Amino acid sequence: MKKLIIIFFLFSFQNVLIGAESKIVYKIENEIITNIDIKREYRYLITLNTNLKNINKERVLKIASESIIKEKIKKIEVLRNFKNLDVKESYVELLIEKIYTDLQISSKKEFIEYMSQNGLKLEDIRGKLKIDSLWNELIVKKFSPQVNIDIERIKRELNLDNKKIVKSFLLSEIYFNIDNKDEINQKYLKIKESIEDVGFKNSASIYSVSDTAKTGGAIGWVNETSINAQIKSKIINLKKGNFSGPIIMPGGILILKIKDIKEEKNKLNMQQEISKKINYERNRQLNQFSKIYFNKIKKKININEN
Repeated sequence: MKKLIIIFFLFSFQNVLIGAESKIVYKIENEIITNIDIKREYRYLITLNTNLKNINKERVLKIASESIIKEKIKKIEVLRNFKNLDVKESYVELLIEKIYTDLQISSKKEFIEYMSQNGLKLEDIRGKLKIDSLWNELIVKKFSPQVNIDIERIKRELNLDNKKIVKSFLLSEIYFNIDNKDEINQKYLKIKESIEDVGFKNSASIYSVSDTAKTGGAIGWVNETSINAQIKSKIINLKKGNFSGPIIMPGGILILKIKDIKEEKNKLNMQQEISKKINYERNRQLNQFSKIYFNKIKKKININEN
């Protein structure tokens, strides 16, 4: 009898501990988000952008909450359109490799050790990558027919750009939403103050609604011949380390930072450059459709905070 009492007591005590550790914070349709999920997301974001450690922890936990809410909304919509979250493992492996390469980690083994130091497992990231991959596939299926690319204009622009020296830019972005155009300057100034206070990378994590926010807004190297004419006009004269004013885009406002610039002799193959520019423009439009579509479905989903 004593043994049964002790077992019951231990079982009850364990449940109390679990209850104290795990608490539902949000309910999003049939998905729940606990405080443990938010803390795990916090560790994930710190893993991708160590500069976030320099920001007030409560602020980063808020970013983590917004990040995981976004992930759950995407998951709900993905499962409305796909039977499950299956993605080819070979593709997921390529995405994992890109993550640790961008973090300047030389091998998957080192990356696993690095994550372990932050209390994360590889499976934590695999699940996220699968949701993002299927979301992108969904956007391509839905909006590819609406992508509009003027190939003749691209050819004309490339002929104009046919100069001896061409620039490439290492870019980062902050993509933010507004309710009306009157808010653009006010929000831009707020973000500008944040950039001066905590840097562009951390400000991207705080304010950007783009998926690049997780990595501090990093886009990578982009050749000037590939850039949309509207965007190019806003950054072509910027110096290394500078960032643009607000660039009005469908679905939001864009700020671009020039992290680095390199100049090379023009060895462009016209046909290859046309293909690159078409791909860049296609991806740019699909990214905009993705943001617009996400905002649309978010408004229809009930997000209940406990």
